[in-house]
Amino acid sequence: MTETIERTALEVLHVGGPTVRFRYGGSTWLTDPTFDAPGDYDYGPITLHKLTGPAISVEEVGAVDVVLLSHDQHADNLDTAGRAFLTTVDTVFSTTDAATRVDGVRGLRVWESAQVGAVTVTAVPALHGPEGCEPFSGAVTGFVLEAAGEPTVYVSGDNASVELVGEIAGRFERIDVALLSVGAGNVGRFGDTDITLNARTAVQAAKALGEAVIVPVHGEGWAHFTETLDHLARVFDYAGLAGRLRIPPAGQVVAV
Repeated sequence: MTETIERTALEVLHVGGPTVRFRYGGSTWLTDPTFDAPGDYDYGPITLHKLTGPAISVEEVGAVDVVLLSHDQHADNLDTAGRAFLTTVDTVFSTTDAATRVDGVRGLRVWESAQVGAVTVTAVPALHGPEGCEPFSGAVTGFVLEAAGEPTVYVSGDNASVELVGEIAGRFERIDVALLSVGAGNVGRFGDTDITLNARTAVQAAKALGEAVIVPVHGEGWAHFTETLDHLARVFDYAGLAGRLRIPPAGQVVAV
């Protein structure tokens, strides 16, 4: 007879963009800190336009024990205020490339794990665009968190590859909650190919993740997102997956 393990709900606070705070395994975690006001970020051939600021301030976020930083190259995942915030956090996980550029970052290789108390953090692959995009988009990572009595949580980072989501799902016994970067991000560098999940590929990712609750983030607030969350919800409904989708209202703590 298989023993059933009760798992607690995950309480998430969507600050805005990819930035989410949650409690897990006795620690407070934050994904991709972005706290700047609206503005433009010039990267030469590409300019990112931030349209909305965070729903709550850095002060309201409070103390954070661990940051999961998918990548450091783009202001929509790590902006000026976010970089300052990193200096207040004891533990920051990211790519090995980010560790060479940002002081205090611990770089994890793909499938490498680390411990934070009773929590196992595993770096998982992510692809910020089509195959071969890394010279332009840079290295990106996702994360999976596991702990006894807690839901297994997948944080995708800026990943556009459904194939990688399937590979990640196959590596773990189950994924209970998946924070997916959505919005069909597209800055025009790869033509019509998106650099984050669109509604169609998010549905495919959800199917690959079994029965996981899907929490879409990083799908609004920047000009390069080409699909709305309303469109995402509609496509999930058409696919019969509306019951698994939880769109977190910015600035409010919700249980998923």
